[in-house]
Amino acid sequence: MFDLNAFSLEGKVALVTGASDGIGFAIASAFAKCGATICFNGRSQEKNERAIARYREEGIEAHGYVCDVSDENAVAEMVRKINEEVGVIDILVNNAGIIKRIPMVEMSAADFRQVVDVDLSAPFIVSKAVIPGMIEKGHGKIINICSMTSELGRETVSAYAAAKGGLKMLTKNICSEYGKYNIQCNGLGPGYIATPQTAPLRERQADGSRHPFDSFIVAKTPAERWGTPDDMTGPAVFLASDASNFVNGHILYVDGGILAYIGKQPD
Repeated sequence: MFDLNAFSLEGKVALVTGASDGIGFAIASAFAKCGATICFNGRSQEKNERAIARYREEGIEAHGYVCDVSDENAVAEMVRKINEEVGVIDILVNNAGIIKRIPMVEMSAADFRQVVDVDLSAPFIVSKAVIPGMIEKGHGKIINICSMTSELGRETVSAYAAAKGGLKMLTKNICSEYGKYNIQCNGLGPGYIATPQTAPLRERQADGSRHPFDSFIVAKTPAERWGTPDDMTGPAVFLASDASNFVNGHILYVDGGILAYIGKQPD
């Protein structure tokens, strides 16, 4: 029988990495409004304090931790503190990520490795740190923020696409290894979302016209617009809640239909 309470996150502890702004902030705020206690990380105490102030403006008491999620020892210490100070983590969202838009032949191996470290190695590290607690509790939800580049390539994002493609398969493998412990690991694949990270792609030109890439994305998206961080919140709450207890190893693309669409015929 359908129970609306299945979407509640009341009493759950959620760790959302990189949730100082953008998609992570929107998801964490939605979780809080559904009853979860929010923990997040930032690279500096100053950044965390600014984020905590933003959460308070929304009526949310969030817990910020200084941590580089690509550092295994730092992550282990952060998870230990959360377990002791807040509670054992029920929900993990691996949201922290970076992108470097550089043509492949011009990209250094160091830059490539940095993107992979943050976008793929870090979700492995953080998931590894929280899974034992989830096993002990008898349940857990892991949501990896994937990308349309988990499926498609594009110029200048070789490292990002490689990392997000790998993250799709890490998602499926966590499901395969830990589903028997009542842990569900799924991915969310945002389309083109209007965030500070994508702001350069939406800047108006000197003559007031749209950026060429902005026009391209709107034309390629059946919804005919960029997504917003709020567009990610409903799917995230679903995947974090008991309503998705038999959904595992799935990537839910929140892209306005772009992956389903071949595009308009030229005039």
